[in-house]
Amino acid sequence: MDIVHAFWAQVWNAHDATAADRFVVDDFFIVSGAETISGRENFKQWIEEFLERVRELHLEVIESFQSSDGSRVASRFLLTGKNNGALGTTPDQRDIALTGTAVWAVREDGKLLTNWVERSSWHYIDGR
Repeated sequence: MDIVHAFWAQVWNAHDATAADRFVVDDFFIVSGAETISGRENFKQWIEEFLERVRELHLEVIESFQSSDGSRVASRFLLTGKNNGALGTTPDQRDIALTGTAVWAVREDGKLLTNWVERSSWHYIDGR
């Protein structure tokens, strides 16, 4: 579970896509919504693009669970930031929040193999 929490902190909250090199395998893939991103280099590009679309991004882990053998970690999260075109919206710089669940496959050496993300809700923080 520590590897996932370190990933959240050092990649997303530090706004550093290159830090993914320390955490994920070369053939890592993520499924987020209807999109699958395959390969570490493509994943880093996807992170950069996401960070551009959600300015001042902050990811808070609400809770995490780990399988007994450590091969799976699931986390509920709250992502906040400023809308700069997130999820195909018009970039208006309004405060947004997105909740979701991420399930990770973790290799025996602690490297991240895959990530499946389910988004639960997305809204403007001011409610309008």
